[in-house]
Amino acid sequence: MLFGKTPYSVLVVSSGEKITEFIKEVLDNSVYSPVVFTASGGEARNILISQNFDLVIINSPLSDEFGSELAFKLTENSVCGVIILVKSDIFDEISERVEQYGVLAVSKPISRAFFTQAIKMSVATLERLKRLETENKKLTLKIDEVKLIERAKFVLIEYLKMNESQAHKYIEKQAMDMRVTRREVAESIIKTYEY
Repeated sequence: MLFGKTPYSVLVVSSGEKITEFIKEVLDNSVYSPVVFTASGGEARNILISQNFDLVIINSPLSDEFGSELAFKLTENSVCGVIILVKSDIFDEISERVEQYGVLAVSKPISRAFFTQAIKMSVATLERLKRLETENKKLTLKIDEVKLIERAKFVLIEYLKMNESQAHKYIEKQAMDMRVTRREVAESIIKTYEY
């Protein structure tokens, strides 16, 4: 059981009943929930239009495609962990192709212990990617805020004939006096003078 954490959602794409049952047995529903099963790449794509998953497990080959194309698409459009199960005779070839996209290839047949480790590795990578994505969003917001404040300074320089230092102090003082963020002051300045 995860302490204070939301369970990981899982999409299993497999047309083989035997491996599907094996995966059901391995996934602890207190840690992995919901677990959605589908038999083809097409069905998986339809589900992925309306739902995001933390982990996607693809048992290749699928009934309508091999599965690597689906794996590539997943890594382009999300931060979910992706595991592709492949036959041992083509493992090296497929592994070499998919790993550069961040897909974990696992050779079949597979033991329960090794499969559990592969899932845990994917989840650990997912958590790391989520932290990086959150940090990236924060930095992007900060950059946008700095750009907005700089734009407001230039508006003050242009319309009120302030110098850069005066414009900076004006924005800081307005933010303190009105108990609002510098961003809100900058937005107000831009709205007042440019619209």
